Amino acid sequence: MYPFIRMAGEMVRARRMPPLGPFEPHVSHHRVWPWDLDPWVELNNGRTLTLYDLGRLPFSLRTGLIAVLRREGWGMTVAGSSVRYRRRVRAFQRVAMVTRLLGWDARFVYLDQSMWRAGDCTSQALIRSACTDRAGIVPPARLAAAMGLPAESPPLPDWVLAWAGAEATRPWPPEVSPDAR
Repeated sequence: MYPFIRMAGEMVRARRMPPLGPFEPHVSHHRVWPWDLDPWVELNNGRTLTLYDLGRLPFSLRTGLIAVLRREGWGMTVAGSSVRYRRRVRAFQRVAMVTRLLGWDARFVYLDQSMWRAGDCTSQALIRSACTDRAGIVPPARLAAAMGLPAESPPLPDWVLAWAGAEATRPWPPEVSPDAR
C-alpha cells in the first residue's frame, strides 16, 4: 500500500520549511520500517522508488511547482527512471534523501535523488518526469516559463544525456508481448 500517512507528514514538514530555488536541493530524513523490507530483510527495491516519491513531492511543494501545476491544471508523471543500489539499508535505519532538479530537454524534466546513511550513498535515482495536460506532454519550456524560469535549461550532465540517448534507442512497445509463445 502507498504510504499516504508518511507522505502527508512529509508535506506538512515541507510547508514549514523555507521555499527553495528550483535548483536547490531538498533534504529529507526517513526511517526504514518493517513493511519497507524484502525477504532478505533490507529495503525493498520497489519501496526505494516509493520512498523517493517522499522526497520529490515535498521538493515540488517547496520550489513552487505544485502551485504552478494546480494553477495551470497540469499533472506530473514519472516517464522513466534508472536506479543504482550500492549499500544495504536495513530495518529501522535512518536515511537522508537529497532531491534536486538537474534540468530539462524538449520533452522531459530530469531529477537526481540519492539516499545516504552514515556518510555513504546507498542508492541514487535518475528520474525523468513529464508535465502533462489533457493533450499529452506539456513542453518543459512552457513549464519553465510558468515557473518564471528561462525556457532553456542549464546544460544537462553528460551522464544524463547518455542515459536519455540510450533510452531513445530502446524499442517501444517491447518486442515480446504476453501473447508470444
